Amino acid sequence: MTRTTVDRLLLGVTLSLALAAGAWWFYRSMEEALNQPIALAAPVLYELRPGQSITKIANELKAKGWLRDALFLRLEANRLGLASRVQAGTYELTSGITPRQLLDKFVRGEVKQYQVTIVEGTTFRDFRQALVTLPDIVHATSTLTDDELMAKIGAADEAPEGRFFPATYYYTHKTSDFDLLLRAYRQMEQVLAAEWATRSPDLPYAEVYQALIMASIIEKEAGAAAERPLVGGVFVRRLQQHMKLQTDPTVIYGLGKAFDGNLHRTDLERDTPYNTYTRDGLPPTPIALPGAAAIRAALHPAAGDALYFVAKGDGTHEFSATLKAHQAAVARFQLGPHGAR
Repeated sequence: MTRTTVDRLLLGVTLSLALAAGAWWFYRSMEEALNQPIALAAPVLYELRPGQSITKIANELKAKGWLRDALFLRLEANRLGLASRVQAGTYELTSGITPRQLLDKFVRGEVKQYQVTIVEGTTFRDFRQALVTLPDIVHATSTLTDDELMAKIGAADEAPEGRFFPATYYYTHKTSDFDLLLRAYRQMEQVLAAEWATRSPDLPYAEVYQALIMASIIEKEAGAAAERPLVGGVFVRRLQQHMKLQTDPTVIYGLGKAFDGNLHRTDLERDTPYNTYTRDGLPPTPIALPGAAAIRAALHPAAGDALYFVAKGDGTHEFSATLKAHQAAVARFQLGPHGAR
């Protein structure tokens, strides 16, 4: 073997070792960069726009100081076949997340989620006020009247009270408040339809809307969840026997802003469409947003003979079948004339 041949072999070996060392160094640098936690003083939002390429994404992240080198993220995405699988949306980045985890987040579409909880028994007005205070939402309905809003939903002939299902709703950055309202409206339609289809026989409702009105009354009256069917049974029997419902929450709803926090005897005597002491049957609309359990109680009331109930003071009620027994219960629990039904 000539010296020239030996030199060439040594050169080849040296180059191979250099390339191997370079590749190892590059790989180590890439792994360190992709697994290096991003330092953030506070959570930040990053919007990944539709059609944005992995190159543009990597360059933007590098410009914000969140990547050591944009090339590493591009190579990782292409190596794993993820470059075309990133999903548009607004993402929340928190301190400690690594570029590799961030890429995985983009591919999974784990966008920032917000939530709003509409409590059972609150009113439609409460719902609308809650929407005004939500963060990162588009306020598309804040200038609409209730009638205009219902027309936009496609229910121009309906009163809004009771028509929106109380629940926890999740939404993403820049969701329209109208989308949340529409979801709540459709959810109520679905729950009502399902319960109406399996309702108990011989109920005093001509249509499902009357059951919704009853459900709203049950929601406001029944403090304990287990008592909803019992309260429903009392009110259903009262309707069947052509007795007045005589329920304070309807009176309070009818008073509106005139209600000062205390229900007076004069309030019970003041006639409004919602005063079930002065008027027979159900009020004209629901008085709150009832939940699924209250709707179920209105359509599947408990059997029995109770026609009266009075609050015990512990969140539950004493139920009575006769006026005499009811009066004794009122005297026993000493709640006064307005604590009884």
